[in-house]
Amino acid sequence: MVSLLAHFLNFSKLGETMMATSYYKLEIENRNSVGKKASKVIRRAGKIPSTLYYKGEEPVSISIDKQLLYKAIKSDQRIYEVEIDSESQYVMIKEAQYHPITEEIIHLDFMRVRRSEKMTISVPVALVGKPIGVTEGGILSQSMTQIEISCFPTNVPDSIEVNVDHLEINSSVSVADVAVDDEDIEITSAPDLSVASVIPPAVEEEVTVEEEDILDKEESIDGKADNEGAEKSGEDSESSSASEGEDESEDSN
Repeated sequence: MVSLLAHFLNFSKLGETMMATSYYKLEIENRNSVGKKASKVIRRAGKIPSTLYYKGEEPVSISIDKQLLYKAIKSDQRIYEVEIDSESQYVMIKEAQYHPITEEIIHLDFMRVRRSEKMTISVPVALVGKPIGVTEGGILSQSMTQIEISCFPTNVPDSIEVNVDHLEINSSVSVADVAVDDEDIEITSAPDLSVASVIPPAVEEEVTVEEEDILDKEESIDGKADNEGAEKSGEDSESSSASEGEDESEDSN
């Protein structure tokens, strides 16, 4: 099941969002009670306990109506407008916690943002193209699925595309090789981190050798079993002959 947060991150109207002059207004409530018991009471009331963070300030405990939250997530906007102390602020979803069985959101962390200030966020890495090495029998391996970037809240991309057409067998592409067309987006992940590579296919000879080893072992086991059977049969025959000899000796007496 695809999580609602994944749906939130995979919005389809990036261009419209970037040009928006207004944002989806999210109604929040301050909450004074915190802890497991208080959170259960909030959830029974159809609300989701949440925390609002902002750099350099104390976190604020809030709650939000569950149905209103789902509508906000489906609005395809990343930034929401909230009212705090009678003042409009702008927030994004930083992290969501899910129920292990129902996968419903049970807690949210919001991050307060300023539209004029850049922020650091991780976005998905999307590999584009078919590597040369794959056509030659190699296997494409993706070692990085998320990449860290710095950008304005209104300019968060859906994903960062990485072209892998040129990759040959035993070659790779690192963060340093990733290019972004938007000059307002800066990649902040370590440059030496590997994003993807093409590895050689498994060597068939090794598999053949392993199979031959298995056959040799099986033959060895079968041969040992046959020898043991023959030895046992000989012992039984000798035992039988000795017994018959004893019977004949008794008859002659």
